Amino acid sequence: MTARITFLLLAALVLCAMAVVASQHKARKLYVELQKEQAIAKQLDVEWGQLQLEQGTWSTHARVERIATRELNMRLPVAGRVEVVQPPRAAVRQ
Repeated sequence: MTARITFLLLAALVLCAMAVVASQHKARKLYVELQKEQAIAKQLDVEWGQLQLEQGTWSTHARVERIATRELNMRLPVAGRVEVVQPPRAAVRQ
């Protein structure tokens, strides 16, 4: 009877040890995956910053004006031809 209990306890111990090893392996695997994803996120963040700088450079007023003047042959209209359009008033609710 004691041999049977000893065997059952030994089997339970081995199963618990295997479960600990499996869970540690899975935790390490997930941690490595997390580090990879964090590296990708950091790279994307750097790229986002570079794109914002590039967008700021491409959309400067001087550059837009230069392209409009040189490439599109656009000119400022004469002051007498400028009309200011007022937005329509919102309907008053009663």
